[in-house]
Amino acid sequence: MLAVHAADLAKRFTIGRRQPYRTFRETVMDALGAPFHALFGSGGREPDESVWALDGVSFDVEAGEVVGIIGRNGAGKSTLLKILSRITHPTRGYVELRGRVGALLEVGTGFHPELTGRENISLSGAILGMRRTEIQRKFDAIVAFAEIERFLDTQVKHYSSGMFTRLAFSVAAHLEPEILIVDEVLAVGDASFQRKCLNKMEDVGREGRTVLFVSHNMSAVTRLCPRTVLLEQGRVLRDGPSHEVVSAYLRSGLGTTAAREWPEPSAAPGDAVVRLRAVRIRDEAGATTAAANIRKPVGIELDFEVLEGGQRLVPNLHVFNEEGVCVFVASEVDSPWHRRRRPAGRYVTTAWIPGNLLAEGTLIVTVAISTMDPVTVHLLERDAVAFQVVDSLAGDSARGDYAGPFPGVVRPMLRWETSVAPAGADEPRLASLERAR
Repeated sequence: MLAVHAADLAKRFTIGRRQPYRTFRETVMDALGAPFHALFGSGGREPDESVWALDGVSFDVEAGEVVGIIGRNGAGKSTLLKILSRITHPTRGYVELRGRVGALLEVGTGFHPELTGRENISLSGAILGMRRTEIQRKFDAIVAFAEIERFLDTQVKHYSSGMFTRLAFSVAAHLEPEILIVDEVLAVGDASFQRKCLNKMEDVGREGRTVLFVSHNMSAVTRLCPRTVLLEQGRVLRDGPSHEVVSAYLRSGLGTTAAREWPEPSAAPGDAVVRLRAVRIRDEAGATTAAANIRKPVGIELDFEVLEGGQRLVPNLHVFNEEGVCVFVASEVDSPWHRRRRPAGRYVTTAWIPGNLLAEGTLIVTVAISTMDPVTVHLLERDAVAFQVVDSLAGDSARGDYAGPFPGVVRPMLRWETSVAPAGADEPRLASLERAR
C-alpha cells in the first residue's frame, strides 16, 4: 500500500522588492491606475522574478519504507518536505498521504519561553497533534529521552540551547505518526545527542512506520535508508538503492569536493620554496573518487612544484572526521625522498590509506609541506579536499552483520584468534586460524 504519492510537484516562488506599508488611499489609487500601468508600463518598477524551487517531482513511497532525500543546498529538499507536511501548497501537481503525518522540520515549534519544560511538553505535544491522554502516557519517556528531569519545572527561557533542543526533539520524536518527515534534525545538538537522535530514527523505521529523511550526513542516510532520492535544481536526478545514489551524488561533484587544482602557480597555496598545484582523492584504479569503499585502499595525491631546490621537504596530511576530531596525521617518511634535498621540479606523491581502517562518514583532509631543523611550514591548505567512506551491510567489513550505530574514529579489521576447550577439559587449547579452518 502506498503511503506517499507525489505527482508532478512544482513550486514557484516570486522574488521581488519588499513593499512598504501602504495606506488605504494609496491602494485605491493604485487600483484606479492599474489599466494605465498595463498600457504604458510600470513607471520604471523592476519586474518580479520567479524561481522554481521544485519542477516536476514525482515519486511513490510504500507504507513502512524508509527513504532518504539528498541534494546540495537549494536543490528543493526543504520545499518538498514542506509540501508533504501541508505547510505550503504546490504551484502545480498534487500529493496524496495515507496516515497520520508528523514533521520534524523545525525543532522547537510551539515552545513558549515563559512556560516550564513540563508545561511545554503538553503545549508542544498538542500542537503536534497528540491527545492529552497520549501525552500523559508518553510523558516519562519524553523526559527521560531529553535528560532534563532536574529542570522540568524551570522556565525554558533559562535552558541552555542543548537542553532546549533535546526536549523539543524528544516531544516530536514520541509523536508516533504513520508517516514521519524529518529535515536535518541531526544538524543540531552535540555529537552524543546526534547519535541518540539517529538511534531513535532507526527505531521508528524498525517499527514499520514510513520515514522521509533529509540529511547532509551521507553515512546516516546509507545506514537508515535502503532507498534514497537525489534532487538537483528542483528535479529528481536519481532514485534507487542508497549506496548507489549516494556514490553517484559524491562522484558527480554535487557533494564532497574530491579534487582541487590551482592551474595558476602565482595563486596557488605556498611560498617562494614550494607551491601546491593539486590535491586529489584516488581509488586503486587511479580514478578520482569522492566515495571510498571502506574495504578498499584510498589514496590522497599531492601534486606540488618545488621552486627553490636544495630543501628537505616533507609532505604531510591531517585527516579530520565530520565532528572535527583529528583521525590521524601522516608524513612522507618511507619514500626515496625522505631526508633528501629535492631539486626544483614538479612532484606527485600519493599517501595510501589501507582498506578496513577508516570509519564510515565524511573525512576532511588538510595538506601541508614543511622542512625540519628548524620546522618551517611552507605550505598549508586547510580543508583541501574531502571524501566519504561508505560501509555497506554485506557483512564482510569490520561491521560484520551488525547494522546499528558503530562509533569510533577508525574501524580496523582485526585478526581474531580463538581458543576452545571441549566439555570437561581443564583449559582451552589455542587453535590457530589455519587449524580452525
